[in-house]
Amino acid sequence: MPFTDRFVAEVVNLQVRLYSACARLEARTDSEALHDLRIAIRRIRSLLKPLRSIKEMTALIEAAAEVGRQTTPARDLEVLIQELEKRKHPQLAQTRRAQLGARYAAILNGSPLSSFFEALDAWPAEFRSVEFNGGWTDIQSRIRKALNKQVNQLHLAIADKSFDRHKLRVLVKRTRYLTEAFPTLSPLSNRETKVLKELQSALGKWHDHYQWCLKVQAENDLLPLELAWTECAALALSDAEARLTEAAKQLPKSCKKVT
Repeated sequence: MPFTDRFVAEVVNLQVRLYSACARLEARTDSEALHDLRIAIRRIRSLLKPLRSIKEMTALIEAAAEVGRQTTPARDLEVLIQELEKRKHPQLAQTRRAQLGARYAAILNGSPLSSFFEALDAWPAEFRSVEFNGGWTDIQSRIRKALNKQVNQLHLAIADKSFDRHKLRVLVKRTRYLTEAFPTLSPLSNRETKVLKELQSALGKWHDHYQWCLKVQAENDLLPLELAWTECAALALSDAEARLTEAAKQLPKSCKKVT
């Protein structure tokens, strides 16, 4: 199957997963529906990122980003609720769980998701129009170039001890998802991709605890958890820094020159 056909098929497969996640979210069948919806959208964004300079791809890229922004607060609340339940604070969890229904409804009935699905329905025809006009003759080269650039940026960031750890977490995540979207075009091996996954997890754990510590300042009922979260944040950051040291040794120091 030609690469362009596989590309379209992958986006369509993700579209099916999105419809399933939305149905589960609407029916409240499980606690992972919103997470799965966000993952599918993130994977679509990863597939499209190397093509973002093509105007026919802009509508879907922007619509996907808007849904990502809209759903972030609800997902953050879900994760906080899970943490509160894990730490045996059911009342604190229940108080916040009561907010989720309204947030889910706002997502499902909001214009960002509606606009996203409209753009997603129109996207295959837009993609094929570019192909018909010869716009995808270099698609694999374009994607490989984007991957090399992303990995180079990540290595430079990891080597820079002063690089903001919040921005580094995002860069690790983007590099991992882009590599997973195009494993055969990435300069990273399976082992190196696993290193990214572990690093993302470590930085994510630190980020969650860091954000919860900030939340304590605005939500006083969380004060009993502040000390535990502060300690966990420090431990998680220490673990992440150790993994960064190892990642600097294991990831490629440079890829092919990109311009």
